[in-house]
Amino acid sequence: MLTQTTTRVLEPDDLHAALAVLDREPVANAFVAARVRVAGLDPWRLGGEMWGWYEDGVLTSLCYAGANLVPICATPRAVRAFADRARRAGRRCSSIVGPAESTAALWRLLEPHWGPAREVRARQPLMVTDRMPDDVAPDPRVRRIRKDEMETILPACVAMFTEEVGVSPLAGDGGLLYQARVAELVATGRSFAHVDDEGKVVFKAEIGAATPQACQIQGVWVAPEYRGKGRAAPGMAAVLRYALSDVAPVASLYVNDFNAPARATYRRVGFRETGTFMSVLF
Repeated sequence: MLTQTTTRVLEPDDLHAALAVLDREPVANAFVAARVRVAGLDPWRLGGEMWGWYEDGVLTSLCYAGANLVPICATPRAVRAFADRARRAGRRCSSIVGPAESTAALWRLLEPHWGPAREVRARQPLMVTDRMPDDVAPDPRVRRIRKDEMETILPACVAMFTEEVGVSPLAGDGGLLYQARVAELVATGRSFAHVDDEGKVVFKAEIGAATPQACQIQGVWVAPEYRGKGRAAPGMAAVLRYALSDVAPVASLYVNDFNAPARATYRRVGFRETGTFMSVLF
């Protein structure tokens, strides 16, 4: 047994203890928890390592180190330990993302070694709801995307990602990983859109992470020519209906604090701010 404060890479046998940490904050941790529930802790299947921080032999904090670096229930001492391990390993992630307090502390320690970042989004409200809005009717044209509609939905996904993140997801490997992720969401019935009669995507969103406790909506996008015309709120209400009825009892998302139109839309369909995330983009 570990009887002192220490970090180590978790192994498959640590799954129960890791899930116990993740379940302490099921909404905030939905993204990582969903991956762990599907893939376990084997790094090859998980797509990265899970680092654990132990206090007197008890696992108390985690850090997912894959395409994203994500501190989870991380105490100040755990953050320092995770930063030291990340610094020694070298940067292999495209972003650091997580609850604002621990992510900011992690970045302060890593910035001298990994900086400068391409962009720091210091305040991204975490928004949550567990019920449908009373005064916004779901758009009946929003539906699940079928497996044979990848060529229809992919350009909208690429446009959303590029607009949101500032770089194309098709760079680097030609988009193979990104296309595989979009295909996974379509195959699991978690990709939704309003496609008009000409085959053009008007509105789209995905349920990007799902656990028995919570799910996370992502990739919300309205085609530029339809913005400001009342498409977003009914579209979100439709996706929310699928989320709450088919996936989990609580739906969440996080949004940039400077995106006033999006925040207003989410509030209109019943989302309320319950916390703050932060993202450091490389």
